[in-house]
Amino acid sequence: MENSLLFKLTSLNLNGIRSAATKGVEAWLEKHRPDCICVQEIKAQPADLAGKFEVLAGMRGHFHLATRKKGYSGVGVYTRHEPSEVIAGYGSPEFDEEGRYVEVRFDTPSRKFSVVSCYFPSGSSGPERQDAKFRFLAEFYPYLQQLKAEREFVLCGDVNIAHKEIDLKNWKSNQKNSGFLPDERAWMSRVIDELALVDVYRHLKPETTGEAYTWWSNRGQAYAKNVGWRLDYHLATPAIATLARHESIVKDVKFSDHAPITIDYEMTL
Repeated sequence: MENSLLFKLTSLNLNGIRSAATKGVEAWLEKHRPDCICVQEIKAQPADLAGKFEVLAGMRGHFHLATRKKGYSGVGVYTRHEPSEVIAGYGSPEFDEEGRYVEVRFDTPSRKFSVVSCYFPSGSSGPERQDAKFRFLAEFYPYLQQLKAEREFVLCGDVNIAHKEIDLKNWKSNQKNSGFLPDERAWMSRVIDELALVDVYRHLKPETTGEAYTWWSNRGQAYAKNVGWRLDYHLATPAIATLARHESIVKDVKFSDHAPITIDYEMTL
């Protein structure tokens, strides 16, 4: 197995892998060379990936794709390291059909460690999807609780929640909008304060505002004006979070409406 002093882990919502490919994501990954990249919103089916996207920039992909609605959602982990096990879905009768969770395990006799790519539901399209988002949050919390009791992990993904006021530009006008609702923010606080998962970016950059944004609306020149939200996270168990050394959110490339976020961890697989 290939080892390095730093384990470079990237997360990126692709907003469609085929679309991101036309915008140069593979060439960027060849230059950037993460050990793993967690991707969300693949928006593809197995036939779309076969022979084209099963391997990306020298990394083998492991996926959980939507079955209920083709061309929707879908997550993956591309890695240079051979996993000991891959878990697709987290056992949800409702949300596993939407392709929202894939866990890649790198277990050794001395350590149980997972990298998870997860795509939380968005509630912005209306009350029905917001209700679905709350159902997801309610059932996903105990799952994370159990996972933390069993192993070390980093969950990377588009959480679709800006936790605090510094995590979005226009927080005052968004207090009644999905992604910044009080109950969503309280869920994030519970994950961090009670479950004791670490928001790794905030662990490294506790006060950063505009540079922390990872998503911009397609409306009103939001990207050009940096009217953004921090929706993409690394949530890690405490022992792994202490190994985080450097963070970067890359905004000089644009493969989707999200920016890639990378954390370097001082560890080997």
